[in-house]
Amino acid sequence: MAVYNKVETREAPSNSKGMVYWLRANLFSTPLNSAMTILGIAFLFWVIPPFIKWSIIDANFAGSTRADCTGDGACWVFVRAKMDMFMYGFYPEVERWRIHLTYALFFVVIASFKYLKQAMPKIIIAIIYFIIAFILIRGGFFGLETIDTNKWGGLMLTIVVSSVGIVCSFPLGIILAFGRASKLPIIKSVSVTYIEFIRGVPLITILFMSSVILPLFFPEGVTFDKLLRALIGITLFQAAYIAEVIRGGLQSIPSGQYEAADAVGLSYWQKMLLVILPQALKVAIPNLVGSFIALFQDTTLVLIIGLFDLLAMVQVTGSDSHWLGFETEGYVFVTLIFWVFCYSMSVYSKSLEKRFNTNLK
Repeated sequence: MAVYNKVETREAPSNSKGMVYWLRANLFSTPLNSAMTILGIAFLFWVIPPFIKWSIIDANFAGSTRADCTGDGACWVFVRAKMDMFMYGFYPEVERWRIHLTYALFFVVIASFKYLKQAMPKIIIAIIYFIIAFILIRGGFFGLETIDTNKWGGLMLTIVVSSVGIVCSFPLGIILAFGRASKLPIIKSVSVTYIEFIRGVPLITILFMSSVILPLFFPEGVTFDKLLRALIGITLFQAAYIAEVIRGGLQSIPSGQYEAADAVGLSYWQKMLLVILPQALKVAIPNLVGSFIALFQDTTLVLIIGLFDLLAMVQVTGSDSHWLGFETEGYVFVTLIFWVFCYSMSVYSKSLEKRFNTNLK
């Protein structure tokens, strides 16, 4: 019988733990790191105190007119006065309950996903939700007043553009990724040509093409909604990037998974959709969410084709003769909103990674 000597546990040396050790190891480990740390702290002291003084200490929060903005601090009264335009654009005030109901239904759908295990019911519910959301916001059915898209704006328009772009580009990106990985020369060539062409052209060019050139392909007299043109352009643009992200996930799957799927007699589509794609999507979650965040930020480019999203509303409200000179407050407010949405997507991405993590610890 083997005899093991009992080893007495000892505490870590005092010089290898605590705050002093962490600072020394992470911020002052080398002369260069020490210099960069000092410069960073100096920069923060140079920027943060004046910003806090301007945005909070000397700021004006109460009131409803320009006369209530006194001193050199920020005038958040401007943001309060223009909040409706930031949130809804030119959407009629009496019909804004439809937008609120759309938001509420979205959270109901997200909550229902927690109790649904199968993918197909989730897809069906999502499709039904988008149909209901379109009917509510656009109107024209069930006695609802029709609200033209030229009245849509602000955060509501930003959410609509980004949501449609994400939902529509995702399945198209999967198809393109499968096409690029295909062994059929024609399908692979078409997919590669499309992906490389789109990735070589900036989004602003795609938006101009969809706004100006796309209507030329339709018969004379056929009107084509400006917002729909932008949605098509954004979807086609984003699908190319989604395809590359998913292709990277497909390449990360070991060849043994393909061979195992073939060994049990699965067809090509059963193998790809039931075995390979779920694993590839799990691997690609961080990059997919990164692409979705980039798309949410890129929606601000719709301003160039005459759509008034959240960022464009800062320019519109700042041109009001009664509020000239307060664009800075509007841009700070918009920056905060974008940060909240992007950070929320990032946090949700991390939760998805943990949820679908099947690696043994």
